[in-house]
Amino acid sequence: MADLHVTIAGVPFENPLIAASGTFGFGREYGEFFPLSVLGGVSCKGLTLRERMGNPPPRVAETPGGMLNAIGLQNPGAAHFIAHELPWLKNRGATVIVNIAGYTVEDYVAVAKLVDASEADMIELNISCPNVKKGGIAFGVDPAAVENVTRAVKDAVRKPLIVKLSPNVADITETARGAQAGGADALSLINTLLGMKLDIKTRRPVLANGTGGLSGPAILPVAVRMVWQVSRAVGLPIIGMGGVHDTESALELLMAGADAVAVGTAMFADPYTPVKIRDGIERFCRENGYATPAELKI
Repeated sequence: MADLHVTIAGVPFENPLIAASGTFGFGREYGEFFPLSVLGGVSCKGLTLRERMGNPPPRVAETPGGMLNAIGLQNPGAAHFIAHELPWLKNRGATVIVNIAGYTVEDYVAVAKLVDASEADMIELNISCPNVKKGGIAFGVDPAAVENVTRAVKDAVRKPLIVKLSPNVADITETARGAQAGGADALSLINTLLGMKLDIKTRRPVLANGTGGLSGPAILPVAVRMVWQVSRAVGLPIIGMGGVHDTESALELLMAGADAVAVGTAMFADPYTPVKIRDGIERFCRENGYATPAELKI
């Protein structure tokens, strides 16, 4: 069998399949379908310093080839997660990536310090959430701001730091270089694309927030292109995501330059998607003479 083990910023993963932040909650629901330890890792729902109720409903809308969401980072707060959810995840053998968000640099640093003192394995800096009215997007589109918030968090923590990049930019390689300059240990991309859906009967946006993040198979070609570009612009490990829904789509991202892949929206339709993709990658590598996923890169 092919060896699916991968290492990202010094952290070992059993395989390159990661449950994407925002779609997996804190793992409890999916843990009823399969042991979480069969995944390479779990990226938890984005956490802020204090509890957030999120945006008003409706917050989700189906689109051709995907979905829009404007959840607005609803979460119980970092301290609650560390006390009540993280121990449960670690007891099930999950490699845990904690996704964090904030309104200011100081917010990010405060959350990061809490997570750094916990049993989490890595920190993922969400600087690119397009469905909150403050913070997030303001950091993710400006290379200088990306560098600034990355450096501030990196200086405050010891755990490996992943920076999650926004696709809603003119040149994603510039923000990738900003993250690298700020000391990022790895990158994850892409986050959702900013989109909108109108109700033709009411002539109003379907989402109460107006706009939301587009995810699902429709954005895969954008993700592949951006992973390809970033992998050639910086020398950091990459977790590729955006439209992964089957083995072929995951293989595309690995070939484009990703070291691991994250599955999100597809799990709403089939919770077993990441497990099926894991087996599919192993089979593809074995049948085509690749000893490890790293050999897939072109």
